[in-house]
Order: sequence, then structure tokens, then C-alpha cells
Amino acid sequence: MRFMIIGKATKESEANILPTPEAIAEMQKYNEELVKAGILLAAEGLSASSKGARVKFSGDKRTVIDGPFAETKELIAGFTIIQAKSLAEAIEWVKRAPNLSPNGEAEVEIRKVMDIDDFGDAFTPNAEIAKVKIQ
Repeated sequence: MRFMIIGKATKESEANILPTPEAIAEMQKYNEELVKAGILLAAEGLSASSKGARVKFSGDKRTVIDGPFAETKELIAGFTIIQAKSLAEAIEWVKRAPNLSPNGEAEVEIRKVMDIDDFGDAFTPNAEIAKVKIQ
């Protein structure tokens, strides 16, 4: 199973204030542990929402909304994707992560990445072709 670990944005990340060099070194060490365990699939930070946009869909209409976005607590600052046997294992790995928050308060979300098998009979025979391409 794959899990996405979602790092929530903060006032600092939205202001493009990077973590200290020491915090970055701690995160690199943690990511190296994930690599050694063979479970790290991706780990990326995201630019502040001021450098992004949203596209709102309403029927056939598309509306572009430029950042920044108001609710920092609803934004993502970065993500990691790991492969783990269960949610419990993913949680245990996340609990080992360093806290990069300058004020000591942080929250991450862990979500299972959907696989084709999660959709069951909803997939048509053409989905088997897609499954082969994904794997």
C-alpha cells in the first residue's frame, strides 16, 4: 500500500521562510532512513500558494483563481509518499519524523493512495490495460 503524508502549510511556509539548516539536515537524515528501509517513493516541498493557482470547475465553465489562498490551515506545504504494509506502519514511520515547525506545533495527515484494486468491479476491462501501464 502507498500512503501520502501531507505536511500542512504554516504562516512561515506561506511567507517562503525555509526551515533552518539544522532542521533541513534532520529531515534529510529521516528521509535517508526511509530510503534505507526501502519505503520512500517521493518527498517534495511545495512553493507558497502565492506562486500557485486553482481552477474551479462549474459544468463546462473553468475559472482560474490565482494564489495566495486565505486559509493557511487548509493548504499543503509538502508531501511524502511511502510504501507500507498498513496505516499503522505508516503512522509509526511518521512518528519518527522531525518536527520542523519553528513554534513546535505541526500536524501532518496520512492518506492511503488509491490503487486500481480499490475500485473493485467499477473498473471495466479497459482498466486492466491502465493497470498494466501504472505498474
